[in-house]
Amino acid sequence: RDAFIAELKLDYEEKRSRHKGRKSSRRQLSISDARANKTKIDWAAYTPTIPKKLGIQTLDNYPLSDLVDRIDWTPFFQSWELHGKYPRILEDEIVGEHATTLFKDAQKMLKQIVDEKWLTARAVFGMFPANTVNDDDMEIYTDESRSEVLMTLRSLRQQTERPPGRPNAALADFLAPKDSGVKDYIGSFAVTAGIGIDEHVARFEADHDDYQSIMIKALADRLAEAFAERLHELVRKDYWGYVSNETLDNEDLINEKYQGIRPAPGYPACPDHTEKGLLWELIDPVTNAGMTITESYAMLPTAAVSGFYFAHPESRYFGLGKIDQDQVEDYAARKGWDMLTAERWLGPALSYDGDD
Repeated sequence: RDAFIAELKLDYEEKRSRHKGRKSSRRQLSISDARANKTKIDWAAYTPTIPKKLGIQTLDNYPLSDLVDRIDWTPFFQSWELHGKYPRILEDEIVGEHATTLFKDAQKMLKQIVDEKWLTARAVFGMFPANTVNDDDMEIYTDESRSEVLMTLRSLRQQTERPPGRPNAALADFLAPKDSGVKDYIGSFAVTAGIGIDEHVARFEADHDDYQSIMIKALADRLAEAFAERLHELVRKDYWGYVSNETLDNEDLINEKYQGIRPAPGYPACPDHTEKGLLWELIDPVTNAGMTITESYAMLPTAAVSGFYFAHPESRYFGLGKIDQDQVEDYAARKGWDMLTAERWLGPALSYDGDD
């Protein structure tokens, strides 16, 4: 394992130095030009579905048995450094035997987790009136009168020059602009399947059983992801109800063939982890789901998923890519940050060295 990690680090170093030499070869647009090339949506032709219920809702002690069939097993094997798509990985001539043994052990523990209620799944979510303002910001309103702004979410925009006909996307593109007169909505959620995990991890560690300790953490992560997928489905079909007639099988769900997205702060479309703090303010997962965040915005329990819901048919996932100093300065001003703070939180996305 140590040799593997050392090899991985070497590989990353090589990629990093190759990447550094390539930095200047991709043309960046100014933030104003990138905004001029935003995602084009005909808002006059779109009528948002009003969520069946606005505000915060919770699901406590959600049945784990409902999540088992929704597990995406491919990332489970990846967490054990076994790469290949499930179920084909079980037949793989190199790792198939190891993967099959691991899968059998996982099934055995998963049955115990469900039957003996080792873990508890909880969720909090909500839909709120919202509109985009100033191209890249999203106002969330206290109620349907939309007279009082509850909070403002900030999005970042792709700045790398795109091929002809391809937009420079920001998440704010998928929410109706306030000046369009279209009354739109945004959702947010936080789910965990890790309530109660600590006592089992402690039990395995007391027995020096690292294998079972890693196994329960890996399974809790998979159950949390399955719960996020299941909740998104319930939101689309029922709680928000913008595609009440959706009929997708588990493979379709794993391949994200549904309408709408659930981007998470800290991930490619919105790499600023601090937006998670606003999500915590909005739906209060501490009180409503027993979930906390650390100073660096890591979620506890760690078997957790959180993010925002966008419903528009053209909403899609994307990677932000590299952003220039002009956008970082603009973002810092919008967040009320100094440049040092902005560059610290946006570090991996900077097209330049932050201390230049």
